[in-house]
Amino acid sequence: MSPVALEGITVLADDVDRLAVFFEQAIGMTVAVREEHYVEFEGEGIRLAIFRRHLMGPNTFDHASFRAARGSQTFELNFRCPTPADVELTYTRFVEHGATPIAPPTEMSWGHFTAFFADPEGNIHSLFAVLPEHQSQEASL
Repeated sequence: MSPVALEGITVLADDVDRLAVFFEQAIGMTVAVREEHYVEFEGEGIRLAIFRRHLMGPNTFDHASFRAARGSQTFELNFRCPTPADVELTYTRFVEHGATPIAPPTEMSWGHFTAFFADPEGNIHSLFAVLPEHQSQEASL
């Protein structure tokens, strides 16, 4: 049996336009495809797309979970920055563009300088930089 490869991540959203604008303006991603209910971003490695949540139902034979109200955190995107100073600057920029601050930049026990924010749909994501004293450990992973 051949292994499968993760090709893309699709974020389901109630307000595709608002979330796409956040990804464009705050995060700096470039749109590759923009349709009424779908936005796909350019990138290397994994495709990231945003799709209108309620329209996923017909694609899944009307699975009930796409009609139910969103109840909790279901995924997290992690954005790596080159330095702790970049984490602080990026966190501030994201908040200025509509992100909700969740946890300010902090040194974590696992060797990262990390901040958490929620995007305009309420999904919580992280920004991080590997602390200098842990860079050699990270490179060996």
